[in-house]
Amino acid sequence: MKRPLPSLEEATEILAHKRTRPQRRPPPAAGRQLTRFVKDLDQRFGQGPAVLQARWREIVGEVLARRTEPVKVTKPRTGGPGALELRVEGPAATLIQHQAPEIVARVNLFLGAGSIDKLRIVQGPVRKAEPLSSGAPKRRKPPLDAAAEAALEQAMADETEGPLKSALRNLGREVLRRQR
Repeated sequence: MKRPLPSLEEATEILAHKRTRPQRRPPPAAGRQLTRFVKDLDQRFGQGPAVLQARWREIVGEVLARRTEPVKVTKPRTGGPGALELRVEGPAATLIQHQAPEIVARVNLFLGAGSIDKLRIVQGPVRKAEPLSSGAPKRRKPPLDAAAEAALEQAMADETEGPLKSALRNLGREVLRRQR
């Protein structure tokens, strides 16, 4: 048996006396909780060697960066300042050991006061860092003028086509550019 729908007045009467469920709140943003969690971890364990490796050349300078590489930061369980483990090329280890107080001071400037209080020097191979770029893109080399290009092609006319000829052509262009 079908039940008739209530009229507009009956519907407002029913809704006025009946309590409805409150609207559900949206869940809190995950970023808020995650940010708090990451800050707690950062205070507890400090920043790791990845932060130092990214800016190592700026922290210690070009000369030391070529011979050293930060491996890990060790924090004691009781809290307090930690130890920075540096990988150093064999012969340079004694030089780095003499510069340890200066390196610790520079690292503490970067990580915050009292982050590191000693260095652990481990001898081993250091991966080579790329040179600092000035931020400007490399300029393309200017092409040779038509007379120099024609003279180069005439000198290479006896060679057979192949990778050797193209390598010699590139070498000839570089030599002629430097002579200008």
